[in-house]
Amino acid sequence: MTKFLLALHVLAAIVAVGPVTVAASMFPPAARRALLAPDDVGAAGTVRLLHRICRVYAGLGIAVPVLGFATASVMGVMGDAWLIVSAALTVLAAIVLVVLVLPRQEVLLEGGGNRGTTVRLAMFTGVFNLLWATVTVLMIVRPGSTTGA
Repeated sequence: MTKFLLALHVLAAIVAVGPVTVAASMFPPAARRALLAPDDVGAAGTVRLLHRICRVYAGLGIAVPVLGFATASVMGVMGDAWLIVSAALTVLAAIVLVVLVLPRQEVLLEGGGNRGTTVRLAMFTGVFNLLWATVTVLMIVRPGSTTGA
């Protein structure tokens, strides 16, 4: 059961979080291009598509911590420091996405914002991606793990 849950957890992370990190990273430059060419239907369509990917896959991303907690419970590591830190960073990444990234994307989609908005959005997206990268490293390294991995 542990290997099955772990496989689902890793697959969910790849399938759900991967697209959000890529689409969110692509959004600020795409939004800049759309701001520079307000009549470019293709540029506007790209921005809408990237935002939709971020929203949809953010919702699917809820499966990652759910499966992670199920896996950790079966493995008996719920109280391990690396898991607690990873969970806290996951919550922080979700907050950054929901409070700082997605709303700024929506402002730009609605025709508001300017180049400064895209720069701040790029910074928040970078923070989001850095948090996920840190969680990924913690999941691989698992400080204090007795498995030798």
